[in-house]
Amino acid sequence: MDFSLPKDLEPSLRAMRDIVDHDVIPLEREMAEKKSFRALEPALAKVRAKVKAAGLWTPQIAKDHGGMGLTLMEHARVSEELGRSPFGHYAFNCQAPDAGNMEILLQFGSPAQKEKYAKPLLAGDIRSCFAMTEPERPGSNPTWLDTRARADGDDYVIDGHKWFTSSADGAAFAIVMAVTNPDAAPHMRASQIIVPAGTPGFTIVRNISVMGEEGDSYASHAEVRFENCRVPKSNLLGEEGAGFLIAQERLGPGRIHHSMRWIGIAERCFDLMCTRAAKREIAPGKPLGTKQMVQDFVAETRAEIDAARLMVLHAAWKMETQGAYEAREQISLIKVFAAKALANAIDRAIQVHGALGMTDDTILAYFYRHERASRIYDGADEVHKSVVAKRILKRYGLAIE
Repeated sequence: MDFSLPKDLEPSLRAMRDIVDHDVIPLEREMAEKKSFRALEPALAKVRAKVKAAGLWTPQIAKDHGGMGLTLMEHARVSEELGRSPFGHYAFNCQAPDAGNMEILLQFGSPAQKEKYAKPLLAGDIRSCFAMTEPERPGSNPTWLDTRARADGDDYVIDGHKWFTSSADGAAFAIVMAVTNPDAAPHMRASQIIVPAGTPGFTIVRNISVMGEEGDSYASHAEVRFENCRVPKSNLLGEEGAGFLIAQERLGPGRIHHSMRWIGIAERCFDLMCTRAAKREIAPGKPLGTKQMVQDFVAETRAEIDAARLMVLHAAWKMETQGAYEAREQISLIKVFAAKALANAIDRAIQVHGALGMTDDTILAYFYRHERASRIYDGADEVHKSVVAKRILKRYGLAIE
């Protein structure tokens, strides 16, 4: 088990860090002032062109499809670097939900679907979204969905209500989880169906306000409706009834990507906290960092970030060497532990910044608004902990239904 950084990856990581530091992070001030991701898109397009020219585009995708062909462990290290800015992954075309959609289209898509949807997505010419979560059903139970896709000749007719369909605003298409086989076993009822934007009956109701911020374009979470929405059966992704299986295929690596991105955010917050502690004076010649409570923040945060990183790398190693099924406990645990380490890092950094931390003069308030959800999406912490605890206790002879 070797978690050392591959020598041939080091130059790429340095180049990525340089682009994030000098081209991406400076855009955060413009975002804070204009409150609009769409306003940043022309500047980000220039950064994306620079990333492409440097050969750093879509690091998680195989070289045959124009990516860097990194392993899961290698991409975990990349994700940490890019996670230091909210726009880092977008600049390198490995942002959620597009990254997951790229992967499942390449794995399960038909040749026609790959040409029409995966190819421009990989090129960064379009964006996409993934519609699974429903307001009327718990997101922790993806086998229990209201949305239906009824077969009608050569078409599916979709009816349903989704929300937190991230980045639907401006997306070229959605991949929709809908029940096609209601009488099948729970894990075989749903399918994934591609619905192009502009299809009659596919409506974006609103961008949902998150802690007072509605967002726009890529940086948004939409409520959407499908009402008598008709698409051809050729838009079915994979086999009918395989929706849950396909979702699981994207969630395992996705949780590792998210967790390492969170570590990048936590490192950024840690750096800001330590800089503030070292330079902010609370009396002449007496920096804030001389206070033992602040020193406790520094030490605790450092330990939690380092522990989270090692846990994520171990989960990635186990998934690569033994498969997602064998790594399922580790994947659940990193999701819980890394999210908590992130929450602590953001909160402590804000505390050390005092009133400044509550403003948009630093990136901390943005992280606080948008990353609190890390303990909810991709499975609430409580669900992951319960599942892992039941598996562990079963090995001790206690079976819990």
